[in-house]
Amino acid sequence: MKASSCFEIDDASLYRRVCGYMDRNLKTIESEMEVRIIPRGNTLIVSGSSKASGAAIRLLHVISDYLHENGTKKELDDFDVRYLARSFARGKEIKASDINRFKIVISETGRVVVPRTTNQADYISLIHEYPITFAIGPAGTGKTYLAVAVGLHMLFRGKVERIVLSRPAVEAGENLGFLPGDLIQKINPYLRPLYDALFDLLSFERVSSLIEKGIIEIAPLAYMRGRTLNRAYIILDEAQNTTTSQMKMFLTRLGNDAKIVISGDVTQIDLDKTSKSGLLQALEVLRDVKEIAFMEFTTEDICRHPVVEKIVAAYNKYEAKCE
Repeated sequence: MKASSCFEIDDASLYRRVCGYMDRNLKTIESEMEVRIIPRGNTLIVSGSSKASGAAIRLLHVISDYLHENGTKKELDDFDVRYLARSFARGKEIKASDINRFKIVISETGRVVVPRTTNQADYISLIHEYPITFAIGPAGTGKTYLAVAVGLHMLFRGKVERIVLSRPAVEAGENLGFLPGDLIQKINPYLRPLYDALFDLLSFERVSSLIEKGIIEIAPLAYMRGRTLNRAYIILDEAQNTTTSQMKMFLTRLGNDAKIVISGDVTQIDLDKTSKSGLLQALEVLRDVKEIAFMEFTTEDICRHPVVEKIVAAYNKYEAKCE
């Protein structure tokens, strides 16, 4: 059933920014939400199905409120508008205050991390909203990098007091005790992707200082038992290589005012064939726990070199053929 609704804006500058340059924002909303928007004076006439037009009007209200609250120079970019339109089209309601979560600002350096796909924006939003977030998907989708960026953002905003980085050490097939060096040297090779993200967002000297002070902590999974982590932001990377007992142990470390982000790729399990992945079991067991969020990335979210997406797709096709 077709319906038409009107949205009026008295402020000419605000009206222009809602519409975007050459009505670019309106065109994006039209294509993503299957509505027609006609500008008339200071009024936008929205037509389409009653559901779509209603959602588009609510979206325009959110965009207008956000731009009004953030000053006369604030504009929304193409990604912001596309993400908002897709979210409202699928029934997700977003507040104007939530839009700032799409971009991660590292206050110490002024570095801004911008999501490149709608799933990445959803992932950032889920981390803010839920105490525990699982991120599952192929390599290169930003699971680890974005988790580290959000952690630094929360640390420098005073929302958490420390960041704890953890990762199972199973790739070499050796117990940590057999590796040379002290505890940090033993686990460092396995935490390299987490370090890479930290060094990309902060200087080497700043990261080293935070580690020395214990504000950023390296905690091998095997040494997490018995701890309760309050006001901490905890990242478990490569979670597909945890055993079922390790995953349960890790999840129960969550203390007050803390957050856990768990990332993994279920297609790259390095455990021996007699052990079940703790990540796979957690996905089965915890799906109905409303305080836990799950973000599933696809090859479309891969943001490394373009050939990486093709490599992942080729392997997926080959493995499906061999089953």
